[in-house]
Amino acid sequence: MIHGGLFWKDEVVRMKKVFILLLLFLVGASIVIYKKREPQSLTEQLDLAALSVQPASQEVRKHVNDQINSIRHTAITEAVAKVSNAVCGINVTQIREYVTNPFLDDPFLRYFFPDRIYREAVKSLGSGFLISENGFILTNEHVISNATEIMVTLPDGSSKEAKIVGADVTTDIALLKIDGDNYPYIRFGNSDDVIIGEWVIALGNPFGLFEINAKPTVTVGVVSAVDRDFGRLESNRVYQDMIQTDAAINQGNSGGPLVNSLGEVIGMNTFIYTGSKYNTGSVGIGFAIPINRIKRVLKELKEYGEVVRTWRSGLEVDNLTPLMLRYFGVKHGVIVTNVEHDSPAERAGLEVGDIIIEVNGKKISRVQDIWQIIEESDIHGGDILKLKVYRNGTIFNTNLQLERVIRKKRH
Repeated sequence: MIHGGLFWKDEVVRMKKVFILLLLFLVGASIVIYKKREPQSLTEQLDLAALSVQPASQEVRKHVNDQINSIRHTAITEAVAKVSNAVCGINVTQIREYVTNPFLDDPFLRYFFPDRIYREAVKSLGSGFLISENGFILTNEHVISNATEIMVTLPDGSSKEAKIVGADVTTDIALLKIDGDNYPYIRFGNSDDVIIGEWVIALGNPFGLFEINAKPTVTVGVVSAVDRDFGRLESNRVYQDMIQTDAAINQGNSGGPLVNSLGEVIGMNTFIYTGSKYNTGSVGIGFAIPINRIKRVLKELKEYGEVVRTWRSGLEVDNLTPLMLRYFGVKHGVIVTNVEHDSPAERAGLEVGDIIIEVNGKKISRVQDIWQIIEESDIHGGDILKLKVYRNGTIFNTNLQLERVIRKKRH
């Protein structure tokens, strides 16, 4: 039994050794086979890779293409497609005058040889946009100022002569008209609803590129700021509540639309800030007249050909002397000397002897201060002056709505 047991144990040990050797042989053979099946060249590797890639089905390819197209077609591209056919190039022939004198620096000779005035016809370019299907076009007044001929280039390549319906230097707004019907046009938005930081699109005819291809140039940016006031400039223009944008605006863009991502016009591109008179290109600071201000002017341009700034207040005021200031116990103001019956002043609750100390939030020290506020603010009939008034030791606020003086409409 003992010998038999030893024999059995020896057989088990030998079988284990054989099994281990066999296992090692199989593993080694697998490694050799694996090594031999590795691709030996780049071509073979590429062939194997090609065999391992299955072509995408037609449905998968269509789904991928649809996804790419949906990414490309954004609110911006849709807005551009909506408005671009209503943007125009404005080509203007203007008469400019030049004053020369060869004896400019010699007062004696200038007395005998007066200045000579030369007139020259020059070409200039700008932008505009259709606002009605019957051919009304908005642009800047400075684009068509002193024009002898205005030609409008439409996105379809056609060119039409335009007539000036009305223009206003102060607001720098002009209304043109071309013959025809069924024109594409841009719908008005609400510039009071503009959000700082929202996307905006400037379209126009910079550098006369309409002459190369009758399609507007599109630039995109954001609303950088609103309510920018520049007061009355040397050109006698008043720029108020301007929309600031970093969308590139260049020479020739004046008069073009600034639209939001819904394809609504919220402003008219007007001028840029360059930081230097030697730099005339865009540095990302452009300004547009808000469309709500344009709406206000547009009606009068259609009816009268100009903006009516004639109004009535029914109020008369006079300056206060230093003695009167001390008597009333005020530091500044003007005194009301007359209030007409059934007038805006009477309806505002003003009385003779009242002292107006502020108008629209600005301190008043003399009558001229009120006129300066009116001039800088481009006040119209129907506008409201916010007054702060002193009466018998108390101060109160009231609104004086100016009464429009009715003029005959032109026929």
